[in-house]
Amino acid sequence: MSLMTTKEIMDIIPHRQPFLLIDTIEELEPGVRAVAKKCVSYNEPYFAGHFPGEPVMPGVLIVEALAQAGAVALLSQPEFKGKTAYFGAIQSAKFKKKVVPGDVLILETEIVKRKGPVGVGSAKAYVDGKLAVQAELTFAIGS
Repeated sequence: MSLMTTKEIMDIIPHRQPFLLIDTIEELEPGVRAVAKKCVSYNEPYFAGHFPGEPVMPGVLIVEALAQAGAVALLSQPEFKGKTAYFGAIQSAKFKKKVVPGDVLILETEIVKRKGPVGVGSAKAYVDGKLAVQAELTFAIGS
């Protein structure tokens, strides 16, 4: 059973369909870590063009999904209620495995540094226990 549904996630982060890229939150330590799940469906709008005949989830969208998980971790703290987490930087992104329709992405983002409204997250996405994407993400909390 998930800890948080899509509706509850939308109470924390401002993302909406079609750009809300996480389905549930499976684990949450506010300000520290979030584990999210994304069930990748063939009906995702980007599959029409990426790539016809060989649908692959764009790597940048997997990084965005990881950032959304990190945003839930940060914005679930009372001091950041109603705020938005913006990208400050993306470092060391590595794409190890294609993500295709039918895959279930497990998105883990841990906040490893924080100073005021800026945080750095270590982010990893897995499919069937295998690393698909990893990156270091910097967040800036704004209004």
